[in-house]
Amino acid sequence: MNKEARLKASINQKLTETGERDRLKELLRAKLTECGWKDQMKAQCKDVIKQKGLEHVTVEDLVVEVTPKGRALVPDSVKKELLQRIRAFLTQHAS
Repeated sequence: MNKEARLKASINQKLTETGERDRLKELLRAKLTECGWKDQMKAQCKDVIKQKGLEHVTVEDLVVEVTPKGRALVPDSVKKELLQRIRAFLTQHAS
């Protein structure tokens, strides 16, 4: 495992151990619902199913099709807030 992978694993472990990871996930869910992202993604999935037909679409197909658009639709303000919270956490828990 290279240095970057070890660092990522260490950060993820610390986020999980402290419960911060779950708090960040809950914040993200709330923010995405609040800004309408969830509804946009639901509509996107319905469009894909309508285009391809229900019998011809798997969950994996949907994920592959809508993931890039889903990531692009996350508002910058939400990304910035999460990044600030992660940075604050890392500063607080630096060892």
